[in-house]
Amino acid sequence: MEKQRAKNNRTITIAPDEIEQLQAFITPAEQVVVDFDFDNRIIRGDLLNVLDRIPDGIADLIIIDPPYNLSKNFHGMNFSARSHEAYLAYLRSWFHRVCDKLSPTGSLYLCGDWRCTSALQTVMAEELTVLNRITWQREKGKGAKHNWKNAMEDIWYGVRDSSRYYFDVEAVKQKRRVIAPYRQDGKPKDWEETSSGNFRLTCPSNFWDDISIPFWSMPENTDHPTQKPEKLYAKLILASSREGDLVFDPFLGSGTSAVVAKKLNRRFLGVEINEQYCLWAAKRLCRAESDRSIQGYADGVFWERNTLGVQKSRASLSGDGD
Repeated sequence: MEKQRAKNNRTITIAPDEIEQLQAFITPAEQVVVDFDFDNRIIRGDLLNVLDRIPDGIADLIIIDPPYNLSKNFHGMNFSARSHEAYLAYLRSWFHRVCDKLSPTGSLYLCGDWRCTSALQTVMAEELTVLNRITWQREKGKGAKHNWKNAMEDIWYGVRDSSRYYFDVEAVKQKRRVIAPYRQDGKPKDWEETSSGNFRLTCPSNFWDDISIPFWSMPENTDHPTQKPEKLYAKLILASSREGDLVFDPFLGSGTSAVVAKKLNRRFLGVEINEQYCLWAAKRLCRAESDRSIQGYADGVFWERNTLGVQKSRASLSGDGD
């Protein structure tokens, strides 16, 4: 049965009369043949069957959000939790082949939670130079009565060549409120005084507490059970790719990496086995033609949580919260 949604619910849905139009933006795996143009493509199919058809070295940036080591139903496609060793074997069945698609100066980000993070570090270190682990606050979900609530996730960051890779720190600075402003000679020191408050541009750390999980009032929201926020991926894409670069996502899901790449003038390539998820991704990409906004990102900087009023005064953003 179709879900009954609140009047102001903005979750993306697909009407029956939209399917044929959206399918035009999706390429079945069997159509990926010699001389195929991989720019700005959603490929529907099993990753293991598609990888060998994708040229090595094609991607400047790879973002991977694989199934975590949990039992999860992805709209009829079930992933079962397994032992640490079995999960490592699962990762190794595709990770090294995915890394072959990375350019010599490329970067790769690999997402996970506390249960699988050690396995992710292990497989990444087998192929790439691990530069960092980002931990971001995933403030969503029920509380736990007999354990600490799980409110954090990790993103492992690795590169092909640690002596030559791209990283633009200026593109990912955060605008933070200044609680105790310091002045020198009566003037603000390292902060900006505005009618909306006092703010400072800060360099990003590897702990992110400014991310909101997509929810029903946000126009990027879908029914995907583990959808990543556009703001989260915008940081990765801006830091580790240039305009025109190709961003490859082998587990595209509802399309966040492709949508953000498009909004930030990058090329994209995604592989996804679930047809429903491909349709959501295609619809989001169509919307990105006319709406390039990314919630929580304006004027070339990322804003911390609970500053939406300031954001709206600086740029016209969609949604009701950050």
